[in-house]
Parts: sequence; C-alpha cells; structure tokens
Amino acid sequence: MRVLVTGGAGFIGRWVVKQLLQKNVHGPLHISVLDNLSNGSRKNIAEFEEEKESFTFIQGDIRDRKLLQLLFKEGFDLLIHLAASINVQESLLDPQETFENDVVGTFNLLEEARKRNTRFVYISTCMVYARAEHKAIREDDPLSPASPYAGSKLAGENLVESYYRGYGLPALILRPFNTYGPFQKSNQEGGVVAIFIEKALKGEEIPIFGDGEQTRDFLYVEDCAEFIVKASFSEAATGQVINAGSGQDITINDLGRIVCPDERKIRYLPHHHLQSEIKRLLCDSTKAKSLLGWGPGTSLKEGIAKTMDWMRTR
Repeated sequence: MRVLVTGGAGFIGRWVVKQLLQKNVHGPLHISVLDNLSNGSRKNIAEFEEEKESFTFIQGDIRDRKLLQLLFKEGFDLLIHLAASINVQESLLDPQETFENDVVGTFNLLEEARKRNTRFVYISTCMVYARAEHKAIREDDPLSPASPYAGSKLAGENLVESYYRGYGLPALILRPFNTYGPFQKSNQEGGVVAIFIEKALKGEEIPIFGDGEQTRDFLYVEDCAEFIVKASFSEAATGQVINAGSGQDITINDLGRIVCPDERKIRYLPHHHLQSEIKRLLCDSTKAKSLLGWGPGTSLKEGIAKTMDWMRTR
C-alpha cells in the first residue's frame, strides 16, 4: 500500500509518519513524504530516511502542478494532507500566501487524487468554529473563521466535501484541537506550550496575550497522530468530519503556572488582533470515540513533562 503524507516533515506530520512506519497493521506500507521545508525540517524525519524500502522523501511544493502530476503516477492508495500555512498572525498580514498554500494547494491535490480515486484525509483545524462560551464544541456546531488562516482551511474543507459528494472521492475531514509536544517549533509558527516551555527553560518571561483567561483544549501530538492514522484506515470515517481533543480545557494563565510556577515571570501583552482570539475552545470528541474507538491517552501534565524533557535535550 502506498501512502503520501504532505507536510510530513512538519510537527504533526513526522509523528503521523512515525506511527505509520511503526504499526504497519494494514500490511506493508510505503510512505512518501512531500514537503517544501518552509515550515518542516529534514531533521524531523532523519530517523526514517534509513528505511529506504518503506520511506521516501520528496522536497517539493503542493502548488507545483507538474510535480504533483509526476508524483501521482506512482499511484497512491492514501493521501494524508497536512501541508499548510499555519501561522494565524502571518495570515492576517499576508492572506494571499495562506490562500495559495491552503486553498490552491489543496485543490491541486484533490485533482490528482480524483484521477486515481485516492483516499483523501484532510487535516483541518478547530479554528474554523464560532465562539462557544459554555459548552464543548461538536462537529455540527456553527462555523465562523476569524482569520484568513481559518478561512482558508474552511475553504479547503468545502473543496474536499465537494469532491466527496460530486465525484465520490473517498474523503474525510479531521479537526484536531490545539496540538503540542516534541518537535513543535517555539516561535509564532509553533504553539503556546512550546513557547512557554522554551521561555521557562531560558529563565525568560512568559508572554501571555490578553488577560490569560482564554481557554484551550490541548492535545498531545502522539495522541493526535494516532487519531489521524486510525481515521485514515477507517471506512466508517469516510465522508465524515471528526474532532479530536482532550475533552478538558485550561486557561492560558493556568498553563503558564504549570510551566513556570514563578508568577513574577509572567508578562501580559495586548493581543495583536483581538478578532482572531477565541475566548474558549473545548472539544467534544464523542464522534471520534464512537466511530474510531479513539480517545486521548496523555494528560496535559504528562505531555508537558515529555515536551520539556525533549526541549532540554534537542
């Protein structure tokens, strides 16, 4: 079975590749990773490159139609699409780049997948949802993207659904909540957990935007990768939109205290773009549990400890 993972040298992508290579529960797999390395790194996948019979890396861009046409001649059975521009702040400053990567790139992949009826797994984001102040968010809750990043991911979702309904392409949409863990960047392309940990390890101030009372549902990256792999091989998931999260949210203030108990090191800053700040994010993963038998296995404190250990030694 041949699998293509776009963005497979990125943070979540490298963990998806690792699980695919380790488990091989569906028979022998050959994993090809396509990544332009604008956000990913060869270092993230260095441990896999020795497995030449089951792993291939291709440096390239999903906006390159000729490259995709050539690549898809190999005949992939499964495409897990993670490649994207993911920086909310940059999407607000330069929406065209985000649109071209996240919408045009997704369209290009869908066209190649359609020609060969390749199973298409689209990794979206929880940022497509509207504000939900008092309850966990389900897949059928209202959508209201608050940044060009979220808007582009939602446009990609609509394209994927249209190919499923219009062409019968076997496709599904996954919406992981705030994922964190080893190999995540600690700059603005990374996540708040990685940023906080790096600052704490350096003895620097922890920056919190706004009042810190906004909440997030943090999902450990290996749990996220397991969710993606399970959904990718589940016939029951075809045509579905499925959330994944821990089912517990925490304020950014409390997260800061876990990472850095010395509250004198916490510094509050005004948010760059208040319209992109969602007050509460809490995931309802009931559908993932019922369809896939999936649930998170790593608590936030365990995940932070694992991430901190990795960041100390990287």
